[in-house]
Amino acid sequence: MSGGVLHVCGARPNFMKVAPIWRALAERTHLPQTLVHTGQHYDARMSQVFFDELGLPAPDLSLGVGSGSHAEQTAKVMVALERVLERRRPALVSVVGDVNSTLAAALVAAKAQIPLAHVEAGLRSFDRGMPEEVNRVVVDRLAALLLTPSGDADENLRREGARPEQIHRVGNVMVDTLRANLAAAQARPVLRDLALAPKGYAVCTLHRPANVDDPKMLGRILRGLAAVQRALPVVFPAHPRTRKVLDGLGALLAELPGLRLCEPMGYLDFLGLTSQARLVLTDSGGLQEETTALGVPCLTLRENTERPITVALGTNVLVGRDPERIAREALAAIEGRGKRGTVPQGWDGRAGVRVAEIYAGFLRAER
Repeated sequence: MSGGVLHVCGARPNFMKVAPIWRALAERTHLPQTLVHTGQHYDARMSQVFFDELGLPAPDLSLGVGSGSHAEQTAKVMVALERVLERRRPALVSVVGDVNSTLAAALVAAKAQIPLAHVEAGLRSFDRGMPEEVNRVVVDRLAALLLTPSGDADENLRREGARPEQIHRVGNVMVDTLRANLAAAQARPVLRDLALAPKGYAVCTLHRPANVDDPKMLGRILRGLAAVQRALPVVFPAHPRTRKVLDGLGALLAELPGLRLCEPMGYLDFLGLTSQARLVLTDSGGLQEETTALGVPCLTLRENTERPITVALGTNVLVGRDPERIAREALAAIEGRGKRGTVPQGWDGRAGVRVAEIYAGFLRAER
């Protein structure tokens, strides 16, 4: 096959973002599409379940790169994807988010002189200590099309020298997937299975290296959760990376009987869980956006965020990693004194349609 759009996804959040773009292109154009799964998340619980639940077709190609250091993982994707682009010669490579697979695809597309589109362009934490921040900046410099979720992203790109005609504000494609699946997610038995009542529990997720690789830092965060788990159960689906460190904190965990560790969940179960929570505590960028779309109070356990609109307009509060502040802000939310927000413009469930229209127009102009 030659021409058309080649989508690259590799990690859990990518699948939720690719799905609405794929559907919108399939419904509105005759453009051929190729779906490449790099295998950056290679556990079935972290990847295959998303294809099953989101209605994405089976990937046309699975690269199976697996784990490794940032350099190893990026290099494996580059080597494998270079061969794919040589054979397929798509007219456009589409990447989403900020993971290593996104960076690798951008570099290979640039070397192959194939136009690149970046969905979620312009997001910045201004913290180069985050590997994802480096990925974002590099990908945006290489992309021909910069598709942004919000006005702050537009401004970041303009400040960095992007041309106005490159920047297209489309809204948030992950919210498309959320809205399309919310009713089905809330109908699932996850709350019953965990013996939870709507609004009667909190949810915690942690996976950032700065939070989970150092047992002392993870211990500080857990101490911040102590007051929360006394007030109501805290469900903690533990990412494999986090579970390894938690295993060494058994004495501290024993002091937190209200903290309920469980396995990672599929998309629908997790959406059903978070959408009915009283409070979410997280270091996930995507979950900051989802809670804002859902109107659920969110405490972000980081010192910065690449999604500041969720703080400026949404339900998100940056609380860092100080145990006392975590406890104080969490109890305020539990008691109904937490932040109330609004949903940003363009987070309306039609971002994928806008992306598809831009892709189709760009490819017509390129002929």
